[in-house]
Amino acid sequence: MNAKRSAKSTKTTKLFVLDTNVLMHDPNSLYRFEEHDIYVPMMTLEELDANKKGMSEVARNARQASRMLDEIVSGSEEDIHKGTDLIGPSHDLASGRLYLQTEAINNALPTTMPTAKGDNQILAVVMHLAKTFPKRPVILVSKDINMRIKARALGLEAQDYFNDKVLEDTDLLYTGTLELPANFWDSHGSNMKSWKQDGKTLYQVQGPLCPDLLINEFVYLEAGQDKPFTAIVRENKGKAAVISTLVDYSHTKNSVWGITARNREQNFALNLLMDPEIDFVTLLGQAGTGKTLLTLASALTQTLETKRYSEIIITRVTVPVGEDIGFLPGTEEEKMTPWMGAIEDNLDVLNRPHDEPTGEKSGAYGGDWGRAATMDLIRSRIKIKSLNFMRGRTFINKFLIIDEAQNLTPKQMKTLVTRAGPGTKVVCLGNIAQIDTPYLTEGSSGITYVVDRFKGWPHSGHITLQRGERSRLADHAAEVL
Repeated sequence: MNAKRSAKSTKTTKLFVLDTNVLMHDPNSLYRFEEHDIYVPMMTLEELDANKKGMSEVARNARQASRMLDEIVSGSEEDIHKGTDLIGPSHDLASGRLYLQTEAINNALPTTMPTAKGDNQILAVVMHLAKTFPKRPVILVSKDINMRIKARALGLEAQDYFNDKVLEDTDLLYTGTLELPANFWDSHGSNMKSWKQDGKTLYQVQGPLCPDLLINEFVYLEAGQDKPFTAIVRENKGKAAVISTLVDYSHTKNSVWGITARNREQNFALNLLMDPEIDFVTLLGQAGTGKTLLTLASALTQTLETKRYSEIIITRVTVPVGEDIGFLPGTEEEKMTPWMGAIEDNLDVLNRPHDEPTGEKSGAYGGDWGRAATMDLIRSRIKIKSLNFMRGRTFINKFLIIDEAQNLTPKQMKTLVTRAGPGTKVVCLGNIAQIDTPYLTEGSSGITYVVDRFKGWPHSGHITLQRGERSRLADHAAEVL
């Protein structure tokens, strides 16, 4: 049976040659090629060995990849030469075979390519395999763009490793909103039921659009309405769905720490941030859309006024935009301060009296003294934590804000979100157009990963903020630069 399967697979399946950076990026890549076979050159093993020391993510992944290879390749020398079946170790995820380079390969590369370089030795292996199996697709898989260019220049097939990408095209990423067709009430209102609950009106509607609606997705109807209709999907029962009206945070009577929503998406975001039933919120949007300001305003209101949370915890990845400025003195909090400039700017806005039309001093907060006292109170409830010390912690009744979440890998994102204990709300903020971490793209960023995986869960919500509200200069710069 096995002989037949392998004979058949030799004709039809592909042979993927793995570059080291693929294994160091995702050790589980060994099980991600389904029915196809994998070939690991000796140089890949050498480079894994060279990169295994240290506490970095890359070193951890190199050690994990080595452990997985050891688990797979534990048979006799003859078995290794024939290839090891991946069905058992991968728990039926992959049905191909793993081959290790067991023989010296004659170098057939052009003389201009030095053989001492690891990349070139891997290319020589791919070239040899392409000649050995002329009827079988032999493909190099590498995350190194230059390596792929060199392979193609030599007439070899090369691909990026795509399995970690949540989406090929970020335009397909869930936005959290859906515009209803103009005839929505005609096509969905035949057996409609409506009732009041907690000051909101709920509608049970039936129609062709209902199966596609996700729980906590915002729907709106603008065409032909005197006042635009906005609602959130509360339940999805297949052919029927329950939608609920929203709190209007654009009205001053519902202001959150003095902040009102300036556009539809900001109103949707505040409905998520202020809802105690929603434990996980993701906000995406370009610079100046109000992500941090809305989140801080709702965090302060729920921590200091309604006492729903005991503390606000803010963390972010410390990835510099330019050259690193070096060692920072002080405690964990003091070291994180330079990274938290955005939070400070927003606190200044939130602590400004809102009835000062021309900047004259007003007694709203008891003048400058009152403002300073309020600022001290606010700062006493905000803790700034480094990402490096999060492992093993549990946050109970906290409002956890993860800023610049586009620079997190999916693994780091999992580590942070799983810190949440009872009564904790986690809010992730990010702009996938501003990724500063090397090796992360819009499709493989941790925030893209959680937005896609959490959509439709009853206790999570997502909004992509569209309109910039910072200034006309910031909006124009984001558009033209």
